[in-house]
Amino acid sequence: MGHGWEGVVLKLFRGKDFEFTVTGAEQVTERYRRVHFTDGGLLAAVGTHPTMWVRLWFDNAGKPHQRAYTLVDPDVEAGTFSLEFALHDGCASDWSLKAEPGDTIEATLQGTGFEVPDPLPERMLVIGDPASLPAINSLLGVAPKLPATIWFETSHDSDHDLPMRFDPDRHDVRHVHRSDGQLVEDVKATLPALVADPASAFVWIACDTATTRTLTSYVLKELRIPKDRVKALGYWRAA
Repeated sequence: MGHGWEGVVLKLFRGKDFEFTVTGAEQVTERYRRVHFTDGGLLAAVGTHPTMWVRLWFDNAGKPHQRAYTLVDPDVEAGTFSLEFALHDGCASDWSLKAEPGDTIEATLQGTGFEVPDPLPERMLVIGDPASLPAINSLLGVAPKLPATIWFETSHDSDHDLPMRFDPDRHDVRHVHRSDGQLVEDVKATLPALVADPASAFVWIACDTATTRTLTSYVLKELRIPKDRVKALGYWRAA
């Protein structure tokens, strides 16, 4: 399958192409699925880092469609990892539900990166939802003993059963049911009290694009947290 104009652009930005092979899959909840892969040489070629993600290419009614997914439990020596899919209507979800051992999918590595905050904050401040859960789990693994407050937006009852790698002794998880503006409202009401010194804070945001943009502007402009202490990426677009 060709990758269209998006593939051309990624090539110009030195995107590296790989082919992954499915080794198995499991239904984590009714709305969340994990698919296991061999990596086609990816990890041996480039290594791994926290929150590392790749772009998968799907066929969407004969047209190429790419979506980004975070690597789960990458094993460089074995050349394996998993990807987790928050299920909804769309070609990516459909593909994950049908994936069987031996199936292959094309992928491009371009744009991913992460630098551990230096110095480490006293507490990580994390805002996300089921789509960014694999990245949140990976992020918390950077400094497992570091306290963190996580605002986690949910849409369904089963979201409370997702594979969250949170330590109840160190991680304060605040579930926020998805409704118009509720996550933004809750964060604005509670986050400032956790920012004693903006210069040493660290805020990580990965929600839908509009929410991510709003909260990023808020922490930069109103809380005066330095740009290099804020990591934000819109993971999906609300319909």
